[in-house]
Order: sequence, then structure tokens, then C-alpha cells
Amino acid sequence: MFPTPRDAASVILVRDGAAGVEVFLLRRRKNASFMGGAFVFPGGAADPGDGDPRVTAARELFEEAGVLLSDAPVAPDTLAALRARQLAGADFAALLAEAGVTLALERLTYYAHWITPSAEPKRFSARFYVAALPAGQEPRFDDTETVDQAWRTPAAALAEAGALALPPPQVRTLGELRGCATVADVVAAATARAACDHPIMPRLAPAPGGGFALLLPWDPEYLTAGTGDSAPMPADHPLAVGPTRFVLEDRTWKHIAAPGSTIAGW
Repeated sequence: MFPTPRDAASVILVRDGAAGVEVFLLRRRKNASFMGGAFVFPGGAADPGDGDPRVTAARELFEEAGVLLSDAPVAPDTLAALRARQLAGADFAALLAEAGVTLALERLTYYAHWITPSAEPKRFSARFYVAALPAGQEPRFDDTETVDQAWRTPAAALAEAGALALPPPQVRTLGELRGCATVADVVAAATARAACDHPIMPRLAPAPGGGFALLLPWDPEYLTAGTGDSAPMPADHPLAVGPTRFVLEDRTWKHIAAPGSTIAGW
């Protein structure tokens, strides 16, 4: 019996930069129970009162990065006070109601749904959303669950994949966003994906030369070589583009194609 994945949500926070669109990454503390030491998108597990994965995404974004997706600007000192109380354990919804703040969930554009492989002891069913950095706000790690931060273009982040310890969902997403020049491009790409959504649940398989590979749902060996629960995707699915698996080499996740394929890796 495999562990049931816990609902979660993450935010791909983006802004326009001099070298093109930039993505915000947070470094999780090294002793974290999940993805410790890795640079990831802000996010986390759902709370019982969230009721909507977008609320989970907005709540975690504010807690971990201090960015609030509200329907009207909020004064910086008010933001700081609300975040301090949230980090101290106050209920997010109650805080917003007390301050007269309403979440602008329409600022979140759905992007992807990743499910941790069933062989893992700790699993999440995580929805990823795109959001533009609100004007006048600057993210800041919480120094509790997250200990560092970085803005990078997708290409620059991939070039530093080892140093940033990027996990597979981040590598895959950044690779998909390399062709986006602006925030508007990223939002448009996310909107286009919504019509062909499909969960991405990798399966574990032996890797040539030892170790293991994470097979994505359109890998040709996903059903035959992979182990655990499956959610296969047809090879002609609109999302089934590029490399089909991940292998860990020198503590860096490499996004590569199946043996015999001519598809270039990321």
C-alpha cells in the first residue's frame, strides 16, 4: 500500500527583468523533511481550512516569501505585521478578514499538477500556479522553512541546476519557460496548458549504469520498467514534449531522453 499524497500548491512567481522574465526561487533549509537544501518555488501543503488549492498557493506564498496576492495594495508595514503574525501561527483567513484584505485568486494562473512517485515515503499532490510579482512588493525568505532566495531567468537557473540543487519539477518547469521573454508570455503559456492538463506522476526505474531514473508519464518505458502507481500520458499529448526522464548525476538532476532517442536533454 503506497502512502496517499497530501494536497499541496506552489507558485511560480515571475517578474520582467533586464535579461528577460525572471523566476523566484527559495532555498529550503537543509534539514527539511522534503527537498532539504533545494531551491524551489514557494509552496507547501494544504491546510484543512484552505478549501481551494489557490488559497493554499496564496497562503504559502505569503508565509514563505512575504508576497500577498490581494485585490488592492496593502501598506508595507501592514504586510510586515500580518506576515509576522502568520509566521507566529495565526490563522491566515482570520488575519486577512481582520485587516479587511481580500485575496485576488484570479492572479494565479494554473500551470501543472505534479504527484510525488508512489515509492516515496512522503508524497504530495501539488498544483503549480503562475503569478506575477505585485507592484511595490519584494519577496523575502522567512528564515525558518526557507533560508535563501534567488531571481533567475529560466536559462540561468538551469545553468546553475547543480549549485541550486533544483528538483525535477523545477527543472522541467524552467525548461518549459525558457522560450518566454516576458511575464505576459509565461501567463499565456500557462493559459494554453489548461485545456490539456494531465497529472505528472513519475515512476522509478533502474537507470543504465546503476542508480535509478524518474520516468515521466510519456517515457516509452513508463509502464514496462517503472514501478509504483501510474498515470500514463500518450506520446502525442501536447505536454509530452522534450526529454522523458530524470537521472541524478553528481547531485544534479539531469533531464534526459530514453535510451535510443535523439531528443536533446535539458
